[in-house]
Amino acid sequence: MNPNVVLPFLSSLFSFIFAAMVGDQWLRRRQPFQLVWTIGLLWYGISAGTEFIGGAWGWSEPLYRVWYLIGAVYVAGWLGLGTVYLLARTRFGYAFAVSLLLAGLFTLLSQAKYHYAASGPAPYIYFGVAIVVAIAIAVMTFRRDDRWATLAAAVIVGGSLVAAVMAFTAQLAPPGFSVDPQTLIPTGEKMPGYLRLLTPFFNVTGAFALGLGALYSAYTFMEKRRVIRYSLRTDQGPLAFALNLLLAPIAIAVNFAASLPGTLVALVRGRLSSRVPATILIAIGATIPAFTSGANRFGATSAFFVGELLGILFLFAGFLVSIEVFSDIRLPFTRIVLARRSGVPDVVDSAAPPA
Repeated sequence: MNPNVVLPFLSSLFSFIFAAMVGDQWLRRRQPFQLVWTIGLLWYGISAGTEFIGGAWGWSEPLYRVWYLIGAVYVAGWLGLGTVYLLARTRFGYAFAVSLLLAGLFTLLSQAKYHYAASGPAPYIYFGVAIVVAIAIAVMTFRRDDRWATLAAAVIVGGSLVAAVMAFTAQLAPPGFSVDPQTLIPTGEKMPGYLRLLTPFFNVTGAFALGLGALYSAYTFMEKRRVIRYSLRTDQGPLAFALNLLLAPIAIAVNFAASLPGTLVALVRGRLSSRVPATILIAIGATIPAFTSGANRFGATSAFFVGELLGILFLFAGFLVSIEVFSDIRLPFTRIVLARRSGVPDVVDSAAPPA
């Protein structure tokens, strides 16, 4: 059995099943993050589907363009956007703003190191956009304006349209696609620099939002031990707020680690919210393909399809574990219930900010 066929096929299959279940949730509950996650999972399935087709019947230029656009641009960006909507009412906007700055910086450093052809002024334009949007999101978060998620969505949707134009109009050297000669796994080498340098805005911010957002939610729902205290109240002085803002990521990381022993005890005693293990599984599912996709970008392709499959499996497992997410399991878009969990409210609440 050819792993370049089997692994993408399984990734695509699980993605479409997962998308159907989340899409069915959205039809019943009409939460924006469910709709965006459904779109992101469809992108995941289509991207893996192009890899299955390419592995089974060979690559072509149109297939390669679709694969790069959806896999390198859309998947992470749209899944991360779903988490942005989920956490829109929290102070997660600060973290998302930082991820935008990191994405812009990564773009500049990548161009400086690898000198991608046909880049032009693109890295500087992208970095400038990152700075402006990051500042706007940080200010809106400070003002407790949850419309920062709408601004993030506008950037993702607008960037998606720009990327589509770029992907389908780019001049590609024959044969119109690129695969690793050893593993036969596709790479982005044929794409022009201005498009390759756009992908960090989707990959870095998307993976960051999905993975760190999941850990943020886990921290919210676990029994916390606050070793380091901080405050992000907006009524404190500017200097105090700035110092607390710098302290916050360190405090959350230390408090998260210090809370793990108590969390394990709560898990053994059956007192732990199912959202804690669920969100940790989601964080793992976001992290694995982020690393393997990043490795593919820099020429290490062997783990790409494995990471892709593990990613969707961990994401799927995380959603299935959370009894608050799935109060019943039924055939999507029908009333046929396959399994029901008793005593579970049929609601989905957005995560509250940790104190």
